[in-house]
Amino acid sequence: MSSEDNLLPLIVEPERLAEHLDEPSLLIIDVPLRAESHDQGHVPGAVFLDHRLLLSGEGEVPCKVPATDALSRLFSSLGLTRDTHVVAYDDEGGGWAGRLLWTLELIGHTRYSYLNGGIHAWREAGLPVSTEPHAPTPSEYEAEILHPEVAIDRLELQERLGEKGFAVWDARSRAEYDGEKGDNRHLGHIPGAVNMEWTDAMDRERALRIRDYAELITELEALGLTPDMEVVTHCQTHHRSGFTWLVGRALGFEKIRGYAGSWKEWGNRDDTPIEK
Repeated sequence: MSSEDNLLPLIVEPERLAEHLDEPSLLIIDVPLRAESHDQGHVPGAVFLDHRLLLSGEGEVPCKVPATDALSRLFSSLGLTRDTHVVAYDDEGGGWAGRLLWTLELIGHTRYSYLNGGIHAWREAGLPVSTEPHAPTPSEYEAEILHPEVAIDRLELQERLGEKGFAVWDARSRAEYDGEKGDNRHLGHIPGAVNMEWTDAMDRERALRIRDYAELITELEALGLTPDMEVVTHCQTHHRSGFTWLVGRALGFEKIRGYAGSWKEWGNRDDTPIEK
């Protein structure tokens, strides 16, 4: 992805975004975990997105990517156009914002940024918040999956386990990874997967911004994940791993992919290999 022609960098700091709020091509999307967070104060001009619309919501694996017609309706309702630069953020340090940006990458819309730290960092920077609802101007956006390689399905993942240069980053809690906790038929983790919980990539001292890149790269390398590798990241529903996918992109992992089915799919089947 070329960032030279993009209005803002992939990871944008609150002060930098504040300078661009009047930019007509900017679409700021607040995709909070708690809807009331938006009503209590959001970045001026930000539109609200219900995070449930980023999931298909049907079948045994409701966390999969919605059908393209549903994505077309969603992005049209948000007013997305080919020239729009999207800035996504949330109220929890980047899970749902990351899932949104992963979805945009999947449909080939690469003009996007993440507001580092989300609303917490915006407030911490002393920037103004708005409680006025901001209705988007609808567009006619036709979504198609232009970058399918950003996702991976269960079958490909299962076939490629143990392949050299291929790795799995499990963004769930240690207890879920170890099989001590979870809401699935089978508990544990994908064979060979390594675990760094998504919140471990956030700096709690800096309003949940992404932690120091050099430190993160060192920690990921110690787990066996390096930027030249093809890395698949997942959690339970590819929500927490929306953030770890984004962190990977920020750290220069160009071949990082998201497994939308995540443990919701893997842990509820009887034909998927599992380690504890």
